[in-house]
Parts: sequence; structure tokens; C-alpha cells
Amino acid sequence: MINQIQEIFTQHFGNHASLYASPGRVNLIGEHTDYNLGFVLPGAIDKAIYLAIRPSESKLSRLYSVDYGESLTWDLSTGTLPEKMWARYIYGVVQEMQKRGARLQSFDAVFGGDVPLGAGLSSSAALESVFGFALNDLFKAGFSREELAKIGQMTEHNYIGVRCGIMDQFASLFGEKGKVIRLDCRSLDYEMEPFEAPGCRIVLIDSMVKHSLASSEYNVRRMQCETGVATVARHVSGVESLRDITADMLETYRAEMDATVYRRCRYVIDENQRLLDGCDALKAGDYETFGQKMFGSHEGLSKAYEVSCPELDLIVETARRIPGVVGARMMGGGFGGCVISLVRKEAYEPLLTEVQERFRSKFGETPRTIDVTIGDGARRL
Repeated sequence: MINQIQEIFTQHFGNHASLYASPGRVNLIGEHTDYNLGFVLPGAIDKAIYLAIRPSESKLSRLYSVDYGESLTWDLSTGTLPEKMWARYIYGVVQEMQKRGARLQSFDAVFGGDVPLGAGLSSSAALESVFGFALNDLFKAGFSREELAKIGQMTEHNYIGVRCGIMDQFASLFGEKGKVIRLDCRSLDYEMEPFEAPGCRIVLIDSMVKHSLASSEYNVRRMQCETGVATVARHVSGVESLRDITADMLETYRAEMDATVYRRCRYVIDENQRLLDGCDALKAGDYETFGQKMFGSHEGLSKAYEVSCPELDLIVETARRIPGVVGARMMGGGFGGCVISLVRKEAYEPLLTEVQERFRSKFGETPRTIDVTIGDGARRL
């Protein structure tokens, strides 16, 4: 892919391009905790968006997307939002950097990637991050990686219309090979946790279901969590989010809550604790315990938070039955997407065979599988 992008750049624009990469991400534990100001545990992966770029003397910037086979020329000084959706991510990054005082000049760029689309691996955050990192480096804008993550997040908010958290951009920019990121979504403090998992593979199994309910149900879940917080806050000062509420507090005021609101809040509180306990297990090299936390995460997402679906549940139930599958859980907002599994090498083929047979039998399709490893974040190549 890197060689292909380099060759296409030469064909379109000539020589002397600089090369950059920024990866997609997985999230090991910590789902629906971000907007409740809890913890997440993402890692960058070995699949990325790659960029060849060179400053231009022209007033116009020229872009070519390998994945779409499309070109675009624009003047950085204009405020016109591009019609092409892929270009809006780049346009948004440029605008957000310039808002913060960056003095950017025109550029020529060719980009493409091997982050599988539609698998919940955050190819959009990788695109924002690779352009932010490259422009910051080329034009000496002086932004930190944290500031670049916020620029990517604001690109989603202001130019794409997606009110996302910061986890995806953070993972794409801060990732390190053999480590995952314990990110505090309230303070943005983070700690790199070891993730070597000797003798294991990470495999994603796609449910083949699109997230048709995810956006509307996301808003419902968020409102339910806020309702629970408001109930406790009437009695306890200083409570602003579920992050501030302990399990004992929630039990104390349970009678004042709708049963569904209680279940949603209890899941988030338990998920934060699962993540912290899982990080302790990683420090101790105890991947079996970590895997059990992954299974517990899926149980909570399916039964208490109710954001799973039959396809996801079948994959996880099958994984749980196979010796050598250390852990498995749905990943992402829910109602579709992938299951992430940590699998001992000897269990890899039995897992895929059993899942594919059961899935075909029940749903009539063969699920896609994607192997990933934990890799480095945004970088110049």
C-alpha cells in the first residue's frame, strides 16, 4: 500500500513526497463509558491510512483518494465545504488547525489505507489523524498529539455532524506497539498498559449487521444515564456524571429510579471497574483474568445495557464454549459491528470454523474475519 501510494503520487505530482501513517483502533474493554466520563482501553492496530504529501508553491491544494479513485482541488483560503464526504475530513482538519493559529500553505497529497471499512475500526479518525499529524510536521504548527486528537474530534463535530468522543483520535495518535491506552475520558490523563498476550491472536468477527439502531438508541442510553445521575445528585453533592457514583450510592437510591435506568447506570459503573481490574491483570501478565473481564463486558452490554443483537450474541456464546478462547465481546456502539476476541493460537481455527458453521446455519451468511495486532500510532515513515 505504501509503495502504491508513493507511485501514484509520483504519477500525479512528481517526486519528493513525505510519507506518513496513522492507524485504526480497537477497544478492548470500556464501551459506552466515554460519554459517562469513565475509562476506555483502546489500542492502535497494524492497519492504517497512509499519506504521501508535499508542500506546493501553487495557491491550490490537490488531493487524490486511492480508495475512491477521486481527485479534488481546492483553495485553502476559501470556506466552502467540499461536496465529497471523504474530503470534508481533510477540509475540517485544515480549518480547525487554522482556527488555532496554524499557518498552513497549499499541498499536494495522495492517501489510501488498509483499515477495513464498516468494521468499527475508525478509519475516519485515522484519516483525520494522518492529515493532522502530517500538516503539523510539515508546516511546524507546534500542536501536541493531544491537541491533534481534539482537532480530529472537532472535525467530526463541526464538519461531519457526528458528536463523537475523543477515544478514536486519541488511540490513532498515541498508540504504541505492544501497549494499550487506559484513557480517562474526564481528564484525558492516560497510562500505557502492557499488551503482549504471548501465544495469542486478536481476531475480529463481523456480525454483518449494520448499526441501524445505534444513533437513536445511543441518545436514549445517554438520556437514561443522565436521569440516573440526576436522581443521585439530588442527594449527594458533587455528582456530575456516573463517574462520580459508586455502586453503593446507586443501590442506596435505586428505589427512586426506573428499573431500566438502574440497569443502564449499573452497567456503566461495573464496566469502569471491569476495565480497572483488567488493567491490573495486564500488569500482572494475567491474560486469563483479562479475558474473563472481556466476557463480562459483553454480558453487561447484552443484558443490562441492551445494545447487542442476536448475531453478536451468537458469536460470543460460541467463543465462550471453545477452549483456548481467552475472551470475547462486542466492540463499538452496538446493534451490529464486530466481536473482538483474544484467542490462543491453537484455538484460532476451531473458533472460526465453529462460528462460521453456526452463523451460516442460523443467519445464512458467512461472517467476515479480520486479524489485527496492536501497533504504533501516527508517525512519519
